[in-house]
Amino acid sequence: MARLLQASATAAIAPAALAQSGKALPEVDAEVRRVDTAQGRITLRHGDIPNLDMGAMTMVFRAREPALLQDLKPGDKVRITAQMVDGQLTLMSLAPVR
Repeated sequence: MARLLQASATAAIAPAALAQSGKALPEVDAEVRRVDTAQGRITLRHGDIPNLDMGAMTMVFRAREPALLQDLKPGDKVRITAQMVDGQLTLMSLAPVR
């Protein structure tokens, strides 16, 4: 039981440790599918996110800062970084692709 708790705790802090260790989070290409500024959430169709061991898919992310969602609309192409924060997939950065 103690090993299971230790493994869970390690897995929960690993992405945060990656970001704090000075290693940059990988940038991933994505397409905006839906924006919910009131809830601070965005639905993205994204490529592989290696730091989360996540394959390409469409899913909802919480925005670290609501300002990241300003002026976005479905169909916009973006580059993102994401990590797990407090048990939620969190969009750490977002830049439009022009």
